[in-house]
Amino acid sequence: MLDCLFCKMNSGQVPVQKVAENEHAFAIRDINPRAPIHDLIIPRVHIDSGRDFEWVHGEVLAGVFMLSKEVARLEGVWEPGYRLAFNVGDAAGMTISHLHLHLLGGRALGPEG
Repeated sequence: MLDCLFCKMNSGQVPVQKVAENEHAFAIRDINPRAPIHDLIIPRVHIDSGRDFEWVHGEVLAGVFMLSKEVARLEGVWEPGYRLAFNVGDAAGMTISHLHLHLLGGRALGPEG
């Protein structure tokens, strides 16, 4: 996608400090954090949202989840615990149309919903 912010970050058009990365995804800190630790794990390939998952995305999604484990360790939330969440659609708070996994932690988060 030519106008996608996350695609521009991936290509280097928009410079960003990465927390970690692998061949399938990269992680950045959220600019509007909802918890002391709030990172975004973003696939390198453009997928609009969770509604657009296909079987061909299996390896990409595995890469996203493997990177989330690395980020949790780097950010110091591996042991105490953390939350992983995909927002899908406007009602869920999705603000950028490029699939991304939120990793939140650093405090007790409580139940959601």
